[in-house]
Amino acid sequence: MRLRRKRKKKKPPPIVRLAHRFGWYPGPVAAYLLGWLEAIVEAVAIALIIINFVTVHMYVPSESMIPTIKPGDRFFVDRISYYFRDPVPGDIVVFYHLESLKVTGIKKGSPADVAGFEPGDWIVYPGDPSIGAGGEPISHLLVLKDRIVEHRGKELRFTVLRGELPRAVRLDLTVAVPPDADDLSDLGIKYKARYARYVKRLIAVGGQTVEIKNGRVYVDGEVPAFAANHTYWAGDPRMRYGVSPTPIPEGYYFVLGDNTMNSYDSRYWGFVPARAFIGEPYFRIWPLPRFGPMNGYFGSSKW
Repeated sequence: MRLRRKRKKKKPPPIVRLAHRFGWYPGPVAAYLLGWLEAIVEAVAIALIIINFVTVHMYVPSESMIPTIKPGDRFFVDRISYYFRDPVPGDIVVFYHLESLKVTGIKKGSPADVAGFEPGDWIVYPGDPSIGAGGEPISHLLVLKDRIVEHRGKELRFTVLRGELPRAVRLDLTVAVPPDADDLSDLGIKYKARYARYVKRLIAVGGQTVEIKNGRVYVDGEVPAFAANHTYWAGDPRMRYGVSPTPIPEGYYFVLGDNTMNSYDSRYWGFVPARAFIGEPYFRIWPLPRFGPMNGYFGSSKW
């Protein structure tokens, strides 16, 4: 006579077993709902880990990377590679760029108050590289932090925009930076910052010198192989970086859009802090005719 193997009793979900430990024994319906709740929480947690540490989805609305990336393209960004390696010139990279920085309040009697700052002043205005601090635009709050630290115990000149275009006026305001200042709050400035994710091509890294001349980009006096067949424009009077030999500070990168006739990039606002990088595009999911790996991943072209 063949004996039937006794089925093992299925264990309840961990969240139900945890409830048992605390003396609560939910009925079948409650246990079922708790199981679903646990599954949803786990799914959300996994999604958050992936989004924050592994990959992120990005949509590109602009023409700055034509023909490599076109308006409307959607792709996934590899966030994990930068934990193991540094970005390489020639790669397409994604980073946070400071699009606007507006003063929302001034502490009475602070260095900023004495200098004449007012709520509503723009320290960074979208698309305007003529304002900033220390005579240069600001691409990220990390850049401004470094500039403030460099001027501890000294004076730092801000060029701000007061009012709204086209009637806004530019003002130069000189702030006495306290010896222990780290950021705008130490100057007595409350602010609102707005960032955007930018996608550009990495051209040069800290310690290198970049120059655009006769339609070619030179890094340390040589045209890099990845840029040999491409034309780079430097004819806008608002450009101040790369139009003559420009050293890249350590810890910063110089980036350009592939469509240099229509790209707001390092030529205008300077360098990107390495700490502002998000990752590299690696898989295009839209449009369908160009679906697949990109940017050198899995044997794909970087262009």
